[in-house]
Amino acid sequence: MDRLQAMQVFTRIVELKAFGKAADSLQLPRASVTQLIQQLESHLGVQLLRRTTRQVSVTPDGQAYYERCVRLLEDLEEAENCFSESPGNPRGKLRVDLPSSLGRLVVIPALPAFCRRYPHIELELSLNDRQVDLVREGVDCVLRAGELPDSSLVGRRIAELEQLTCVSRSYLEEYGVPEHPDRLAGHLAVNYQSASSGRIFDLEFRFEDQLRTTRLPSRITVNNADAYIAACRAGFGMIQAPRYHLCDGLASGELVEVLEQWRPPPLALSVLYPVRRQMSRRLRVFSDWLAQLFAERRW
Repeated sequence: MDRLQAMQVFTRIVELKAFGKAADSLQLPRASVTQLIQQLESHLGVQLLRRTTRQVSVTPDGQAYYERCVRLLEDLEEAENCFSESPGNPRGKLRVDLPSSLGRLVVIPALPAFCRRYPHIELELSLNDRQVDLVREGVDCVLRAGELPDSSLVGRRIAELEQLTCVSRSYLEEYGVPEHPDRLAGHLAVNYQSASSGRIFDLEFRFEDQLRTTRLPSRITVNNADAYIAACRAGFGMIQAPRYHLCDGLASGELVEVLEQWRPPPLALSVLYPVRRQMSRRLRVFSDWLAQLFAERRW
């Protein structure tokens, strides 16, 4: 039995809660995964996993062994990297989850420069607006806007995204220009609903050191950033979004900023990764590159 491979297989089964998914993740035959776990349990003399036809769960002994395995595997990777990499040339696969619009409009267009600088890092990107389970889905880090949602994640704040309040030109022709946040009777908003929690976000307006929130009537609710902008362009109402997502519409004149004196507060942008994991060298250079990318632009 290859104990190192057995430990890798065991940790992936715990994280993915399935033998088949772990086998696919590690590109191993499913029969080999089952055999390795049987050999590992026999070697240790304890049951690590409870298996039924529907699910896999970890035993108390298995949980203790899992936590030891995670530390040992991370220490081994870090030790190998110290000798196999030069400080400026990290290598390996980095799995990153990005907000769909931010990834499409900002990060991916800039990635060729990162890949030229770090040619031995292989990026695996997923783009969506939901909260992912980093451990279960095998993601190394996520880029997220807003306050940190989960104490099990470590966050590095890399930027603050300026937000604007906008409407379409066709909306102004029908409803007029909103003149003050306290006088919005008769106006409409596009509702943005969190894909993870179902929460609908209120409009926010900053009055010097105070923050006021309001909820306007709405004829449409969306849970995706691109749909949010599209609904505004179609004249459904007022939205608040980061500047980067509004630039094209503002430049073309299709969108118009309103209530400029009472802009919403900026959105914090952070790189998040699981608290139990050390920051690998490839994750560190990617995080540094993201911070530099956003520092070089006006957001």
